[in-house]
Amino acid sequence: MRKYNSYYVPICFFVLSVLGIMLAEVSTSFILGELYSRFIRNGVFLLALIPPIMAGMGINFSITVGAIAAQMAMVVVIDLGLEKTGGFLLAIVLSVLFALVLGNIIGTVLNKAKGKEMIASMVIGFLGTNIYLLIFMVGYGTVIKPFSETTLISSGIGVKSMLDAARFRSLYEGVLPIRVGNVSGSLVPVLAVLVLGLAVWGLTRSKLGYHMKAVGEDQTLSEKAGIDVDRVRKSSIVLSTVLASLGQLMFIQNMGVLNVYTGHLNLDVFSAAALLVGGATLKNASVKNAFIGILLFHTLFIVSPMAGQNLFDNVALGEYFRSFLAYGTIVFAFVVNLRRESEA
Repeated sequence: MRKYNSYYVPICFFVLSVLGIMLAEVSTSFILGELYSRFIRNGVFLLALIPPIMAGMGINFSITVGAIAAQMAMVVVIDLGLEKTGGFLLAIVLSVLFALVLGNIIGTVLNKAKGKEMIASMVIGFLGTNIYLLIFMVGYGTVIKPFSETTLISSGIGVKSMLDAARFRSLYEGVLPIRVGNVSGSLVPVLAVLVLGLAVWGLTRSKLGYHMKAVGEDQTLSEKAGIDVDRVRKSSIVLSTVLASLGQLMFIQNMGVLNVYTGHLNLDVFSAAALLVGGATLKNASVKNAFIGILLFHTLFIVSPMAGQNLFDNVALGEYFRSFLAYGTIVFAFVVNLRRESEA
């Protein structure tokens, strides 16, 4: 019976998704088109949560800092006025470099907060956001001199709240074209997400992956076995931060616009909720959980406003349900996880 407990959450949300689709009365092509876009924009964020869970650190809410690294890189590239392929490649390089530095800092801090990593990572996410806002609202235009004045607001201090990234949206245009539902796009970003998923899957079967699992199971025994526990834990956070930065780059590229101050907000909660919907726990997560979760969670996320409109004649209820869905999923998953532990 315990074998089937891991399917409680996915089955529950599958049923809710089916009910939501029926109530929303939307076409299959609309849902498939939205899922295509959301798979590209959000898939890598779920993958970013897997390494810290493997290492026994729970949900890494500081992936927002990884997203901030990507946004800093994009601001620099847009400020330089670089176009398409060259600009996006530079954004990837800068994003990864920023993420490596920030990931090492976060990993060091979380190693000082053993047993309380999830709370600590949440606080780090908030702190990182505020430092980032201070730099780009006040520092840019004063301490940091921009290459182009067009990136600044009219006062000359602070970056505009939205920057045009449309030049990168057409990056894959005409390359492996596909049509999913009512959306025309490219197979390239889908393959990119799948390749990163394959890389994370390979990580779980590598030497580092086995060390992460060992540390996640028992840190004391891992130390006795000669594993550098702190180093493994830090490596998982660095990988998580780098993956999150790549995920945010894909999000910006797909949207064609950079929301400088709000683009990274809430992605940690929604990503955690989606991963848990896929059947992951606070101690065990896989690539399969990530891909199942993004399909189930975002299907319900897509149809909930229209279902609320049709059921209660009030679309606002559907919008509120989205927030309830994200936070409620995490609470529900916590309860199920605690029940599993008590039965073990």
